[in-house]
Amino acid sequence: MRESTSPPLYEVPEKGGLADLIASNAVEDPDAPAFHRKVDGRWEPVSAAEFYTEVTDLARGLIAKGVERGDRVGLLSGNRYEWSLVDFALWVIGAAPVPIYLTSSTEQIEWILGDSGAVAVVVETEAHENVIQGMRGKLPALRHVWQIDGGAVEHLRAAGADVDPAAVEERRTAVLPEDTATIIYTSGTTGMPKGCVLSHANLFAEAGNAVALLRAMFGPLGDIPASTLLFLPLAHVFGRMVEVGAMVARTPIAHCSDVKQVPAELISYKPTFLLSVPYVLEKAYNTARRKAYEAGKGKVFDTAAATAIAYSEAQRPGLGLRMRHALFERLVYRRVRAAFGGNLRFAISGGAALGERLTHFYRGCGITVFEGYGLTETSAAVTVNSLDSFRPGTVGRVLPSVRMRIDDDGEVQCTGGPVFAGYWNNDEANAESFTEDGWFRTGDIGEFDEYGHLRITGRKKEILVTSGGKNVSPAVIEDRIAAAPLVAQALVVGDGQKYIAALITVDSEYLEHWKAGAGKPADAAVSDLIDDPDLLHELQRAVDEGNAAVSTAEAVRRFRVLPKEFTVESGHLTPSLKLRRSVIMADFADEVAELYS
Repeated sequence: MRESTSPPLYEVPEKGGLADLIASNAVEDPDAPAFHRKVDGRWEPVSAAEFYTEVTDLARGLIAKGVERGDRVGLLSGNRYEWSLVDFALWVIGAAPVPIYLTSSTEQIEWILGDSGAVAVVVETEAHENVIQGMRGKLPALRHVWQIDGGAVEHLRAAGADVDPAAVEERRTAVLPEDTATIIYTSGTTGMPKGCVLSHANLFAEAGNAVALLRAMFGPLGDIPASTLLFLPLAHVFGRMVEVGAMVARTPIAHCSDVKQVPAELISYKPTFLLSVPYVLEKAYNTARRKAYEAGKGKVFDTAAATAIAYSEAQRPGLGLRMRHALFERLVYRRVRAAFGGNLRFAISGGAALGERLTHFYRGCGITVFEGYGLTETSAAVTVNSLDSFRPGTVGRVLPSVRMRIDDDGEVQCTGGPVFAGYWNNDEANAESFTEDGWFRTGDIGEFDEYGHLRITGRKKEILVTSGGKNVSPAVIEDRIAAAPLVAQALVVGDGQKYIAALITVDSEYLEHWKAGAGKPADAAVSDLIDDPDLLHELQRAVDEGNAAVSTAEAVRRFRVLPKEFTVESGHLTPSLKLRRSVIMADFADEVAELYS
């Protein structure tokens, strides 16, 4: 067993909660922009003082509506200014926001609100409100549904007009670091998501130490003030960490809710750093390369890319490499940065591996990408690369305040400031997730290199992570698909890929019945029908049934029919008939590759 630890660079406050950040910012630097909002096509600043006033007014309304300290309140919305406004207003009064992905299925939304015992929910649109209203009979604790597009903020402000502002300050100063700050539901292996209970202290430790370690990223770029465009969902702990970190660093945030608008918003807002996932960076690279080839400059781009990689890899670039790099800075690299607005110099990438090649490419172009590793249960990152210790191909060294060890079976385990205390209302999951001495079992397999940097080499638990950073529990949808009579087994794939797909085997006994009803030759084998439109249509119905139980990001987009069922004899099933995922993935690597070609 190897262990690594790093002392904290940031001390968690002994009293108070996250809302104290915006209160102190409003007093100590009232005119500094805390956010930028798009108003009539222009980015307008919201000062620290203005934001705190708006938060306080909203908090008065929440108090008037009976939201108490410790109450859970659902938050179903895309990224927008009001998301952060509601988030901090709930923290001010000691309540706990429960974020919900926009892509969550109706079943998941009902489960999250019911399991958390949410007393209210803030939704973005009328369509969201209709979904909630349709399940209110099953949610006895739910008293209020407020719609942002329907004037929720204005309604709550009006409701709180008669509440003494002192009541808000009384609530804020009563919050303790160990109080629950949020419950974030993450994919579980038994069906419905599990609620990760994160305290104010957890998020303080995470964001505070990340800012201290990556101070250059959160600081100005010469005379250009630091800023970030937050387009990854605030419902995800990754986005939440940056929201809190920006308040710690006093760095303004702009929101973007539509991924399709990210390229345009990057150019208009011109952030200095980004929170990203590999998919976004991969797509930006592929787009730049495609445009170069369309313009007849493909060879120039490829040579520039190779030069950027070599320049980043070299500890001391020689004169020739420096000259080529300077040439391509004028021809290519500044255009790559221009696609991100022109001011971008740093990014944090997580959720899946970016890879050494692209990491070196971006650094050679003038954009340093810090890869990190973490989970919802660890308040986001527990390891991250930094300027002081940068090793592409790894996920960095342990974050200050974290202790990490590699168990005898290779599992990464950790404890420390950002690590949560347990799941909400789930003793069984808690018993499985912690060692006897209190360390969190990540379920991931890893190793430290000679410099103390972590490499993730596999997953002990069967959770897939797409290149977009979405955690997917394959068992949920596999069971649903396999419930169809024509399906023998379904294996969901997509780890590190852009989307989720599946390998499907056909039940040999039911196939005979299906062939007769579908008018297929009696002697036709599955191998004869792999591309048969009728068979594919029937299997698509099974996939659609499975997709109904999960979010859009977790849904199977493509599938491939295999000619034979998985069996114990073939080595694809355990004696207890469980799928041997690693064996199947190795034996059918070509079929999996075709799903993404």
